[in-house]
Amino acid sequence: MLEFNYVSARKPLLLGIGFTFLLALAGYGIALLPGLSQVGPLASAIVIAVLYRHFFGYPEAIHSGIQFSAKKLLRFAIILFGLKLNINVIMDEGVPLLLRDLLVIFFAIGVMMLLAYLFKADQSISLLIGIGTGICGASAIAAVSPILKAKEEDTAISVGIISFIGTVFALIYTVIRPFLPIDAEAYGMWAGLGLHEIANVVLAAEPAGEDGLAMALLAKLGRVFLLVPLSMILIWFMKRKGNGETDNQVSFPWFLVGFIIMSVLGSYVLGPYIPAPQPVMDTIETITSFTLTMAMVGLGVNINLHDLRSKALKPILAVVITSVLLSIVTYAIV
Repeated sequence: MLEFNYVSARKPLLLGIGFTFLLALAGYGIALLPGLSQVGPLASAIVIAVLYRHFFGYPEAIHSGIQFSAKKLLRFAIILFGLKLNINVIMDEGVPLLLRDLLVIFFAIGVMMLLAYLFKADQSISLLIGIGTGICGASAIAAVSPILKAKEEDTAISVGIISFIGTVFALIYTVIRPFLPIDAEAYGMWAGLGLHEIANVVLAAEPAGEDGLAMALLAKLGRVFLLVPLSMILIWFMKRKGNGETDNQVSFPWFLVGFIIMSVLGSYVLGPYIPAPQPVMDTIETITSFTLTMAMVGLGVNINLHDLRSKALKPILAVVITSVLLSIVTYAIV
């Protein structure tokens, strides 16, 4: 009897996790369709989640499972994401690369917030998108949203916008590459500095060959590296903003410690001393991506389409302008 009650209590949790799993799987399926492969499973899954909420309502009965995916699995995905960051590569390139990356982050966030102020756009969504534009897209937004105490709806909207805009700009970079008067390495550096997601950088830089792609990833990883110090600054800012009030206290994001540990593990252990087979690393990357997609489904179900129009249009305009200006600035410094 006790075991039956335990299973019954856990049923909403398991069903909710299963719900996000199925919608994430559907997102991956849609991303395989011709013409939609560049959009990616993340954005596809969020759209499916938003449409589900719009037509069928929020599934309150399995709320605990959806929340588990939106919060716990989100942090787990960020920890695994740390394996993508090779600290050695960043340190070898040195100060010049990090200075460029710092410029990109300050420029993206600064311009985005200025435009948000001028357009009277939603400040929370605009800040999240600015951070995503400056660092590494959806992963950066997912990492800082708990620190900023962002609403789940705002996080999902921001991720959806950054995924879509990043893909569009990656395709634009690919189309104009043959007409640019720069070599493959310079183009790769430009893509790594100017584009949002790591996937966007790979998409745009791959046609430039191995040298161009290597330079692009190097520039991009420098921005990912700066996610941790930026998070620490945001923690300090939020604690200062709280002024000691209990409701505004910021708990330390321990998942970032996991992110750092995985980065160190991938940089100094798995590579030099315990070479991991490529199939194993590919499997971990797939798990990371799928887990993050499940988390985005959990967040996406919270989006109300009626509210989306009023909250998203101005931030979209702001991020398009920011992305254009960022592309011009980064092209000038490569």
